[in-house]
Amino acid sequence: MSRFNVRKVAVLGAGVMGAQIAAHLVNVKVPVVLFDLPAKEGPKNGIVTKAIANLKKLKPSPLGVADDADLIQAANYEEHMHLLKDCDLVIEAIAERMDWKQDLYHKIAPHVAKHAILASNTSGLSITKLSEALPEALRPRFCGIHFFNPPRYMVLVELINTPTTQPEVLDQLEAFVTTALGKGVVRAHDTPNFIANRVGIAGMLSTMKEVENFGLTFDVVDDLTGKKLGRASSGTFRTADVVGLDTMAHVIKTLQDNLSLETDPFYESFGTPPVLAKLIELGHLGQKAKAGFYKKVGRDILRFDLEGEEYVPGGQKADEVYGRMLKKPAAERLKLLRNAEGAQGQFLWAILRNSFHYAAVHLAQIADTARDVDQAMRWGFGMKQGPFELWQQAGWLEVAKMIQEDIDAGKALSKAPLPEWVFKGPVAEAGGVHTAQGSWSARSGKFVPRRQLPVYERQYFPEKLLGEDNLPDWRTAGTTVSNTDALRVWTLDREVCPAGGRVLIASIQSKMHAISPDVMEGLVEAVDLAEREYDGLVIWSGDAPFSVGADLQATMPAYVVAGIGAIEEVEHELQKLMLRLRYAQVPVISAIHGMALGGGCELAIHSARRVAHMESYIGLVEVGVGLVPGAGGLTYIARRAAENAAASTGKDLLPFLTEGFSAAAMAKVGTSAIESKKLGYLLESDLIVPHKDEVLFVAVNEARAMAAGGWRAPLRRLFPVAGRSGIATIRGQLVNMHGGGFISEHDQHIATLIAEVVCGGDVDAGTLVSEEYLMALERKAFCALIEHPKTQERILGMLSTGKPVRN
Repeated sequence: MSRFNVRKVAVLGAGVMGAQIAAHLVNVKVPVVLFDLPAKEGPKNGIVTKAIANLKKLKPSPLGVADDADLIQAANYEEHMHLLKDCDLVIEAIAERMDWKQDLYHKIAPHVAKHAILASNTSGLSITKLSEALPEALRPRFCGIHFFNPPRYMVLVELINTPTTQPEVLDQLEAFVTTALGKGVVRAHDTPNFIANRVGIAGMLSTMKEVENFGLTFDVVDDLTGKKLGRASSGTFRTADVVGLDTMAHVIKTLQDNLSLETDPFYESFGTPPVLAKLIELGHLGQKAKAGFYKKVGRDILRFDLEGEEYVPGGQKADEVYGRMLKKPAAERLKLLRNAEGAQGQFLWAILRNSFHYAAVHLAQIADTARDVDQAMRWGFGMKQGPFELWQQAGWLEVAKMIQEDIDAGKALSKAPLPEWVFKGPVAEAGGVHTAQGSWSARSGKFVPRRQLPVYERQYFPEKLLGEDNLPDWRTAGTTVSNTDALRVWTLDREVCPAGGRVLIASIQSKMHAISPDVMEGLVEAVDLAEREYDGLVIWSGDAPFSVGADLQATMPAYVVAGIGAIEEVEHELQKLMLRLRYAQVPVISAIHGMALGGGCELAIHSARRVAHMESYIGLVEVGVGLVPGAGGLTYIARRAAENAAASTGKDLLPFLTEGFSAAAMAKVGTSAIESKKLGYLLESDLIVPHKDEVLFVAVNEARAMAAGGWRAPLRRLFPVAGRSGIATIRGQLVNMHGGGFISEHDQHIATLIAEVVCGGDVDAGTLVSEEYLMALERKAFCALIEHPKTQERILGMLSTGKPVRN
């Protein structure tokens, strides 16, 4: 199969989804043209330019860096149809109207390149019926593509074929969406609302129906159906507000219009809930309308009361007993909930039972395998486990019997029995739908392995489902060189990665991958070993986060017992580790996924190169616990400022220090890998990877390529600092900020210490210093703050509550 080279993408429709799809394409450096209707007044591109400008204001931001919105090319259907000929992929994302979409296809079809793929972004319209408006020559290159909102953050993308779609078209598009856009792809059948919305919206309707049955309030339900249940923290009703109540109503209407009791035995439960209808009637469409199931008034969160048609105080929590039940092992958990006497426990069992029942009855119709259903619910609805996974974990046949008993007793939403394959045959014998041989396909009556496409060779350790024991686990895979509670040092097998055996991998194993003295010792030994026997070292710890920094819980007892000298010693060892990484005689690569904060950030910036997942959050955050970066972070800021100044015509160092100083003093965290480049934590030479499961692949191959290219560590050299004049300038600005009430007195004190370090202390401007000299200043400032009462308040507050203390 020839490579599908996407040089440019056209997005048709500058509404909420179209504009944000365009934004994500810009995030991953894919040129994009955004089309919409010509404006009736003013410039013809007015609709699109307004949508592009709005992208900069949205929260959470659809853009890695807001200014990148300007990279989206604006176009309209009247003047710019010729631009389509240069696009390899055309994504139609206009409103969910069959007639509007088909009318647009008539207009664009003559202009679409003969090799291009045309895909409709729809949440549930029939892809086959849409294709009927296309000329026969274009139909083989047409399919459905369903992004979830917001496109930057939601992992799931559903691909849907028609009877005339060429198989290689879906393969090409799946490869592009996976590796270039960083998404998890599920192929869905062309049925109403496809997989995730079919199961997910049915689940939300079920929840709303059971809420009525058990008389619970929205806030209690969201507390029960959020993280406690292993689902998105927003729960049920808050999620609906974020999605948009009009959008939810549209998806419900798609089910109502395209299904019947004959085609879906749960059809009677698809009625629009009275509370949803009332909110839409009132114009309360959710977050975008600033009112939905919830409304924020000042700092208070109010919830809607249907009986009074008004907002009342919210914030009510579920009974603690059910929180404890939900922490029990799956089998015990479901039994406790089913036998619970309270309404909240009975409600939880009811919605879980309904989700199992619905997924089993519809599996053959909506998906190739149970894997597709579970992955869709993980990636599209933020569940830790899909319905089949939880069912299997809790004991397949035992749970099946409980579900069928409820169906027979009339407690379920439908009288439809569980399919025969649930109780008899391979699934019953295997104890579930997910096995090492594959996942169950109710349509073909067998276990089906994962799709084997070249793009998945880049994922050494793909996200796996319960029961997929054939997939490797990074904690035990490869060849272990050394292994402690703190750090595993290992290599990939040559069968997985031909170059893998020549690159050492260090995986931190402490909680949140915090850097303890044992981790430090292990990393130094790993560098020593890599220099002796390998071509490079990759620091990669599998699951996010990369590292949350130094382990305060491990170091504070040393301070209590041995005083500040113990802290100074630990900091000195940590600094020596950073310099060991920087000057290692093999390339050290930090492979970043998730948070790299404090010492984790310092670990990354002292590596030879960084390979970061797009959604990485990198920053020096020590100010939050009343400290300064003490493991070379401030030294890095000073050195980078000197290097940047040397590459410019300016003589004054201070302007080059401003960004780094502000980032450290304000504990700024890059909210994407792209923004972290802007903050200086990532360099232009570093690599940003859209898919989290491809980070290790890129990092290992980068280390091997650097070694093959003759990479050498940088030479140690002195560099100039801004000196006492720079400190004086920054100090004056801090006095004004404190006087204006923008920072506290302790914030001012910490920021002054940061300024003194990054400017090199009490020396003349331009004085040449070494990294060791600045690190000594860091240690002095760090240790002084450890003994400060206000810093101790911040540290104890963070350790006890996990939240920063402002004092």
